[in-house]
Amino acid sequence: MRLSELPHRRPAYVDQIDWTRMTPADGQRLREFGVCEGASVELLHRGGLLGSGAVACRVGRMTIAMRAGHAAAITVNTDAAQPQ
Repeated sequence: MRLSELPHRRPAYVDQIDWTRMTPADGQRLREFGVCEGASVELLHRGGLLGSGAVACRVGRMTIAMRAGHAAAITVNTDAAQPQ
């Protein structure tokens, strides 16, 4: 499931990130915010008309906003156990 499709307030972990779908600068910024494989994430809010805009999500203990296209490049896992 993509981060952009994750139901609100449902905890998940980042499975894969398609870094080719964003610029190197945007990828670096997300890495600096802690977005990486295995990170805990939770979708908090969808912006824009009909929820198609930017998303606010919790990464670890930090709340960040990212573009909808970047959220669609992140695959998440909603299993209870964190990946090893």
